[in-house]
Order: sequence, then structure tokens, then C-alpha cells
Amino acid sequence: MNVGDKVPEILGLDQEGNMLKSSDFLGSPWVLYFYPKDNTSGCTAEACSLRDNIELLAEKGCKIVGVSKDSARSHQKFIEEHKLPFPLIADVEHTLQEQMGVWVKKSMYGREYMGTERTTFIIDREGVIAFVFRGKEIKTKEHAAQILKAL
Repeated sequence: MNVGDKVPEILGLDQEGNMLKSSDFLGSPWVLYFYPKDNTSGCTAEACSLRDNIELLAEKGCKIVGVSKDSARSHQKFIEEHKLPFPLIADVEHTLQEQMGVWVKKSMYGREYMGTERTTFIIDREGVIAFVFRGKEIKTKEHAAQILKAL
């Protein structure tokens, strides 16, 4: 998905089993960010950057939703360990990741596999993608500042 595209209505179940929908966020900007795996160094740095700047993001009316293929239980531990103040969607079947175009062929040590491309979508008040950060553009330790600049 790209700038100008409307986000799917059904996002998925969060760590508590609550169904999240894009219509839940209409009326304010929000961030839907995709990351490869709970409790890895880059993903933790990115989540903590968002956590540490949640008040600045909230001042702009911005809410945060994270997504990975990890289970709800893994998300619960990740949230608890790092005191994350936003929901994480457990997209174990990578349904939303495929819809959003972030489930891609990756390569590591000469081995190809399917996985999550680190991607952040900034979504406007009407549920339309206004800005996208992909892959290496994302500075995990400074990601909140990147989002704030783009809002």
C-alpha cells in the first residue's frame, strides 16, 4: 500500500484479543507500524522510541498501533517488559501484513525466506495513508522523531 490508499477496515486482534478496526481511529491521525519480531534489538529500540515520545505524539492527536507475526502471548510479554502504552496486533497468519504489502521475500546469510519488512504508515483522519517509511529509512532509536517530523 502507498500514499493515498485507504487502510483496510479489519486490522486484527490485539494482545488482549480485542478486534481493532481502522474506523476506531477515524478523526485523528494514527500510526500503523510493522516490525519483524518482539524483543529483538531493533524492534525493541523502535517500540521504546515510540513509548518515550508518546506524549509528544499524543499532543498531535496521534495514536500508535504496532503489528508483527508474534502471538498475543509474546506481545503481552513485550508490552509488560518494556511498558508499551499502545496495542500490538498479533498477525500470526500475516493477513494484514500481506494486505499492506509488508510481507516480503527477505534474505539472510544467503537464505531466502518470507518475513516482515519494517514499515510505518502514517494515516490521516479519514483513514488514508499520508506518509510511509520503509526498511532502512527507519532509524529505530529515533523513529518517533521521524514520525513527529512527518505529521
